[in-house]
Parts: sequence; C-alpha cells; structure tokens
Amino acid sequence: MKKKIIGLFFVLILVLISVFVYLKFKNIKNSKLEFKESDIYTSNIIKDINYKTKDLKGNEYIINASEGEIDLNNNKIIFLKNVRALIKLNNSNKINITSNFGKYNMDNFDTIFSQNVIIKYLDNKITGENLDYSMNRGSMIISRKVIYTKNENTLKADVVEIDTDTKDTKIFMYDINDKVNIKNF
Repeated sequence: MKKKIIGLFFVLILVLISVFVYLKFKNIKNSKLEFKESDIYTSNIIKDINYKTKDLKGNEYIINASEGEIDLNNNKIIFLKNVRALIKLNNSNKINITSNFGKYNMDNFDTIFSQNVIIKYLDNKITGENLDYSMNRGSMIISRKVIYTKNENTLKADVVEIDTDTKDTKIFMYDINDKVNIKNF
C-alpha cells in the first residue's frame, strides 16, 4: 500500500512539473521570443527527502536526504545528496548511516550509499566509499577503503559484509595475496 502511495506521489509531482514546463513554454512561444530546444529545462529536484518503511519482521528503515533527483529513465529510482539513514532492527540496536550521496530504489528500498560512508552500530564504526544495503536480503556490503573500528582495534579491508538478521560478518580482500590489516592500540 505504501509503495502505491509513494508511486502515486511521484507521478503527481511529474505531472505538476510537466504542466509547469508546458505553461512556461506556452508563455515563451506567445511572446514570440526565439529560443532553442536546449533552453528549456525541466527540474525534478525534491528538497528534504524522507522515506520510512517497515518489513514483515518489524525492522524499520528511515532515510533522509537534503535533496533528491528522480531518475528520468526510471521514476522508481531517486538520487540523493547528504544522506542520513537509520535502521531499527527488531530485537536489536539501531544502525546509523551517513554518506554524501545515495541511490534509493522506491520499489524494494535497496540503497547504494557512496562517498564518505560512515556506519555506526553500538561501539562499532565502519567507514568506506560504498555501501549496498538491502532490506530484503538483510545485508550490508561495505567496500573500498574500509576501516572498521571498535574500541582500540582497527581493521582495514576491501570488503565487510554483514548479515543484518544474524549479525554474521565476513571481512575480506579482493586479491587473495593481500591480507586484512588489524591493529590493536
């Protein structure tokens, strides 16, 4: 039901934008000004984005962004800026995520966070360049320049994969000759 409401909301926004552009184009045409096709710009920018969903297990996912832009090729995808997310796992603690950018799928709630990704969970902090979060798969895959910090321990790896249901964590390098770097201060 929520998917239909969200979809209907975005269709309504696209219709309003289309009407606005049409009226603007009509005014330009009526004033007999010369213009080129490239001079007409349609905007699909939305400010202060907030999405909230809950799965059948009771897990809740809330994502906020300062700005979003709907993909013109797929209106179910929205590109986000200055992203903050909160995952409230049923019978567990909260996971906070921040990043510079995100790509959110309104159909399945999958989100790809990118640039300056920071994940905080209990006394754990994970930083990296990319995070692929899937509520349906129950997984978080953090990659590129990953640093996992807990208390005085620091771990550097290429990928950290976390099962959000079981909390099982896999840490590995892309090249089998490289080793995960662990330091204890």
